[in-house]
Amino acid sequence: MAKNYVSNSQESVRMFKSNLLEPLTKVHFSVPLILFVPVIIFFTWRAFVTFEVSFLFYLGYFLIGLFVWSFTEYVMHRFVFHLPPNGKIMERLHFIFHGVHHDYPMDKLRLVLPPSVSIPLATALYFLFKLIFNDIQMSAFFPGFILGYLFYDIGHYAMHHYNFKSGIMKKIKQHHMLHHYQDADKGYGVSSPFWDLIFGSDFEKKKKAK
Repeated sequence: MAKNYVSNSQESVRMFKSNLLEPLTKVHFSVPLILFVPVIIFFTWRAFVTFEVSFLFYLGYFLIGLFVWSFTEYVMHRFVFHLPPNGKIMERLHFIFHGVHHDYPMDKLRLVLPPSVSIPLATALYFLFKLIFNDIQMSAFFPGFILGYLFYDIGHYAMHHYNFKSGIMKKIKQHHMLHHYQDADKGYGVSSPFWDLIFGSDFEKKKKAK
């Protein structure tokens, strides 16, 4: 297998000539928290104050939201971010959306989704889930889904910039680093290797070790 280009510089490579578009590709890791923690608080408040749901009702749909996020994360990473580019335009789009992260995995300003992507995506998914869940269910489901996204986004930043000494985060980081530095066609789960185990995209060496 040919070795891909990888730079471990923490600086950001320029992606657009336009001074209007370029800032939209960069974001501090704290921005998702600032944007989406209030969303979690609002929907949770709505669940308990407006709809007066029970704790067990809230917890059940909250956990469903977390679970659905984990599957959404896997599907998007494997089938959207790693869709094989075909042609110059697709190669360019692939680089913008995910290729740049594999070429510059330590770029500290491109490790969480910028608001130019996360806000439209969260809005689209909200209305998609509204076709499945009613307002009461959404008030508990959506906070779980968003918390899953935040764990993915902030956890992803930490995996690239924090040295975990032990525990589950160390194992999750090792899994993600194999995706970057061993085989980009394996290990699509960032928050967890669960779906890689289910769909057979885990790393062979890990399987043999087990």
